[in-house]
Amino acid sequence: MMLIRRSEARGRADHGWLKSHHSFSFADYHDPAWMGWGNLRVINEDRIAPGTGFGTHGHRDMEIISYVLQGNLAHRDSMGHVQGIEPGEVQRMSAGTGVRHSEFNHDPSGQTHFLQIWIEPDRLGVAPGYEQKRFEDAEKRGRLRLVAAPGGESGAVDLHADARMYAGLFDGDERAELALDPTRKAYVHLVRGELTVNGERLHGGDALALGGESSLVLSSGAAAEVLVFDLQT
Repeated sequence: MMLIRRSEARGRADHGWLKSHHSFSFADYHDPAWMGWGNLRVINEDRIAPGTGFGTHGHRDMEIISYVLQGNLAHRDSMGHVQGIEPGEVQRMSAGTGVRHSEFNHDPSGQTHFLQIWIEPDRLGVAPGYEQKRFEDAEKRGRLRLVAAPGGESGAVDLHADARMYAGLFDGDERAELALDPTRKAYVHLVRGELTVNGERLHGGDALALGGESSLVLSSGAAAEVLVFDLQT
């Protein structure tokens, strides 16, 4: 089974300082057909205007990944972390028993463009945690690089969830194949560019939700950046 989720079908929110696209139901956007996919609960594509951001707010019992595409995301949290997140870096925050944080764009002229991703944890009540790693383009060129996984597999950030997240960059005749467990789900989110996935042509912001499939084939990219999720059913 494969379901295409086109970019223009996503939920949208415009708060002036923040423009967001919601792949799944979030805040005031509700679509009963898209409440999540497996244990993937949120993919928000956010653009934060210069000199603005999310004030201090709380989370609990969720694995939260930030994936920056443009600019710098300034993070501050109740665990004492004060970090800037740039393109090429993956940040994982385990909310666990409870954490408070803020996210800002301190650039006076340029926007911060990033993906906010929430994955349901494999257990509740873990201690809050934070991790941030850089993955160079060369590691993702023409292949899928594991960037978030349980136990920090293959140098990925340590995800407290039954899920894996891969990132890849594809152009021209570059091609990658990933074996899937047909008893699980998978989700492909094309960050930008164009890419053919299992015979379906995707454009930036599009996604492909899969279930019962045994393989994933990515090919014919045009300046494509993609995230692939292997998920609990």
